[in-house]
Amino acid sequence: MSPERTCVGCRGRSPQSQLLRFVLRDGVLVQGRRLPGRGAWLHASPDCLRLALRRNAFGRALRTTGPIDVTAVAAGLGGPDASAGAV
Repeated sequence: MSPERTCVGCRGRSPQSQLLRFVLRDGVLVQGRRLPGRGAWLHASPDCLRLALRRNAFGRALRTTGPIDVTAVAAGLGGPDASAGAV
């Protein structure tokens, strides 16, 4: 049985192998399972990304109050929020 994590977008629980982990580096979200620091888990779905952005879930999960650049994440997931820039 693999460990489960909660998606910051849809709040659904899934095995961590089905989720992407993001950490904050200089105000930019970076994907990486082995990067040090607090992580936020997200399904590889534009819908989950949209929900996470609407609810400011990355800021809460990563315990930051500053702006977060999600451009690379949105472009990688192919969502319409690719032009959203910093949140």
